Amino acid sequence: MSRLHSILRIVLPLFLGGAILWWMYRGFDWATLQRALTSEMNWTWMWLSFPFGILAQVFRALRWRQVLRPLGEHPRLHTSINAIFLSYASSLAVPRVGEVLRCGVLKRYDGVSFSRGLGTVVTERVVDMVIIGLLSLVVFVLQIPVFVEFFEQTGVSLTGFLARFTTTGWLVTAVSGVLILATGAYLLRRYELLTRTRSIVKELTEGLLSIREVDGKGVFLFYSVAIWVCYFLHFYLTFFCFASTTDLGLDVALVAFIVGTFAVLVPTPNGAGPWHFAVKTVLMLYGVSGDEGALFALIVHTVQTLLVAVLGVYAVAALAIGHTQPKLHSTLNS
Repeated sequence: MSRLHSILRIVLPLFLGGAILWWMYRGFDWATLQRALTSEMNWTWMWLSFPFGILAQVFRALRWRQVLRPLGEHPRLHTSINAIFLSYASSLAVPRVGEVLRCGVLKRYDGVSFSRGLGTVVTERVVDMVIIGLLSLVVFVLQIPVFVEFFEQTGVSLTGFLARFTTTGWLVTAVSGVLILATGAYLLRRYELLTRTRSIVKELTEGLLSIREVDGKGVFLFYSVAIWVCYFLHFYLTFFCFASTTDLGLDVALVAFIVGTFAVLVPTPNGAGPWHFAVKTVLMLYGVSGDEGALFALIVHTVQTLLVAVLGVYAVAALAIGHTQPKLHSTLNS
């Protein structure tokens, strides 16, 4: 049964993401993709976006080390960074597995308590949820006048816009929403199952509460904000790669970024499928045609996913070369 469960964890996300992608691109003119990649795109902006994608993960590693210190855990910087790189890459194959894997990397190479590491991961996720929640609230409140003006100027009512959704489109939206809720429930259940013994409960609790003892709360806040600023710039700069999005502006990119962030919660590899659908829908709201929105989503997601995969390969090599022998916990220092 456990083997079947493991297989389903890999197959079902791939099937779901593939099904949504097939539905979205079933009538797509693939010649436009070739033209965009070879002659129409401004690749300079795509290359300029890469450092921010990498920095977001580096800042996450720096913040993780900071949260672990009050617990008496001092992983090396390059171990922490490579653990983050590897966690994102591994989640391309099995959604959410990276959260556990990165704790295993620190345990294997730097002797960091797995349970304490997992507790700090939960802490990180709570902080991220607060930040993205506040950002979402601010952006959508600020965008209400934009939505109203758009509908007035174009003569399109909200009902009319929603009517452009096909039955399948509504189904994809509903299924994605249910899966987001189901994923949240599953993660809560998984962490609950991990807390069956007193020692694990104690170490998880220490990890969760470690933020209270962290040295330099201002630095912690800086890292937390910097992570999401880098994520956004990694996405926003790609707008300048395409004629259809280059003039849309910062506000449109923020809306697409936030909606895409929630879409990634659907358990598919790197949000493939739901992310494409969400970003395309937002771009259509701001006047981008469906085909151009689909093209933008396809290229940006594919290129950024490849970057994550390359960083994962680098992490495997760096860990193998830089850690010929595991580092004993007793010899660690900050």
